[in-house]
Amino acid sequence: MKRIKNGLNKNKKPIICKSVLFYSQKDEAAFFEWIKKIDCIDNISGAGNELYLHVASVILHDYDLRELVALFKRYNINMKQLKIFLNEDNKKWFQNKTAYWYKKVFQV
Repeated sequence: MKRIKNGLNKNKKPIICKSVLFYSQKDEAAFFEWIKKIDCIDNISGAGNELYLHVASVILHDYDLRELVALFKRYNINMKQLKIFLNEDNKKWFQNKTAYWYKKVFQV
């Protein structure tokens, strides 16, 4: 997996995917294949019913952030965690109040 050099995630706090529900073995396989294709994910680990996605940087390319949004929506993962990726460069589209993810990411 590619590691993003600029904006390295210094706190190394992973994104947590808790109790992900899979409807079949191929659905589970598709989930892990999708994760492997997201460049910003540096490492994957897990414990119990939690899967930890270690993201190399808090500064993501738009396409990586869009993939995370889509993945989290599809598998009903807590999207509030994605708020840490908000920055001036992606604010216009990511914090768009009409986007399907807005409430799940930005509202309390």
